[in-house]
Amino acid sequence: MHVHTVSPLPIETDIPEKVINGEICLELSEESRRLIDQCRQYLDRKVRNSAELIYGVNTGFGGLHNVAVGNKDLERLQNNLVMSHACGMGPQVPEVIVRLMLFLKIRSLSYGYSGVQLKTVERLADFFNLGVTPVVYEQGSLGASGDLAPLAHLALPLIGLGEVDFRGKRITGSELNRQMGWEPIALQSKEGLALLNGTQFMCAFGLWCLVKAQRLADQADIICALSLDAYDGRPEPFTREVHQIRPHAGQATSAARIMECLQGSELIQRQKEHVQDPYSFRCAPQVHGATRDCIEYVARVMTTEMNSATDNPTIFPALDKIVSAGNFHGQPLALALDFLAIAVAELGSISERRINQLVLGKRGLPPFLVARPGLNSGFMIPQYTAASIVSRNKQLCTPCCVDSIDSSQAQEDHVSMGANSALKCYTVVNNVRQVLATELFNAAQALEFRRPSRTSERLEKLVAEFRKHVPFIEDDTTMYPHLHKADKFLKDEWHFN
Repeated sequence: MHVHTVSPLPIETDIPEKVINGEICLELSEESRRLIDQCRQYLDRKVRNSAELIYGVNTGFGGLHNVAVGNKDLERLQNNLVMSHACGMGPQVPEVIVRLMLFLKIRSLSYGYSGVQLKTVERLADFFNLGVTPVVYEQGSLGASGDLAPLAHLALPLIGLGEVDFRGKRITGSELNRQMGWEPIALQSKEGLALLNGTQFMCAFGLWCLVKAQRLADQADIICALSLDAYDGRPEPFTREVHQIRPHAGQATSAARIMECLQGSELIQRQKEHVQDPYSFRCAPQVHGATRDCIEYVARVMTTEMNSATDNPTIFPALDKIVSAGNFHGQPLALALDFLAIAVAELGSISERRINQLVLGKRGLPPFLVARPGLNSGFMIPQYTAASIVSRNKQLCTPCCVDSIDSSQAQEDHVSMGANSALKCYTVVNNVRQVLATELFNAAQALEFRRPSRTSERLEKLVAEFRKHVPFIEDDTTMYPHLHKADKFLKDEWHFN
């Protein structure tokens, strides 16, 4: 287990990937501890020595921003905020996403601009390191005042409320405290708002989608190469010089990767009877590459976001300023995640077209990739399934970020809907993996009808590994277990060499 020291220094997306893979535990650096303490002490002095109204510190929230709250009620104000905002609905957020939320919230608070107590951040780190997973629900965030509802559920166990999954059981926040010998955190002024304001819900989903999209882009190139060889396709569209005269970086990368996968293939080198291939093969570098370029853009947005303080108001002790602003607004993420969903969906769209080409009975392949078509339906319906998933993705890819519904008595009159962007992107990423798994299932089947000719050593190794999980289909059989195993192979079993 790698220990990651949370500090003000920027990090890259390899750390969230380690969080996803369960490879790290967290500790706060001395610098972060100093900054958190310094900011908290400044805020305490400000509240003690000034009659000034400070939003969310000694006022109500949202549409109640002008309502003053007396100093004796400041702790109750923060508790009330967390309880009243925990209004999540829908499915439970997966554990891996909640762990990313914890990681991102700890990072955001560690910069020392939020006014929280050190022990609050330490308790969140304890949750992360001990495997305490607050129960959070998907629905409820507008992606603008921060991810208020989901982050409220994340924060409830700090004050002994809500529920957590811990050591294989669902228990209450109070039971967690009893088992661990912890006292509930007594939230001080501004702490509830610091915990609830922020983009950690949409950013957590976004980072997961980014990591998986990068993997899907690599898998799509390799599966395309296998489909091309099984289809008896031509190698010329992947010629390096073609992509030098239209120098989009992603396009050149995908073309090179596909060509590399085909090196040494007997099939790709044999004389072709056809002059050119359908677009789903011939234009794969242009389509896959455009997705790669989008992934690079999203990676920049996500890297910036996870290295940011995103709650409100922002406290600057060195400047003697407390500024109510809008760093919680999710527009940068909403745009990026809508874009990523569209870009990843295109990997599935062109993959389904290659599936369709493989089952048409062209170029010496039997109809529906089965030796006795008619008696057998073969691979007829996996194409239907892929087409259904692709159609669903088209419906999901309507941008969420162009929508806005005003809330909190019109004080919050433009919202990003970035949480919805993140949720639908998550669905699209999972859907596209299933389509690519179906293409691999088809391509491996088609390759057997080219024997004794062989594809490249790299692709033969891939097919051999795939065959440990999914067999060649001789005659009709129940297909769904093989499709599910193909999907699991892409998700968990395929290790790139």
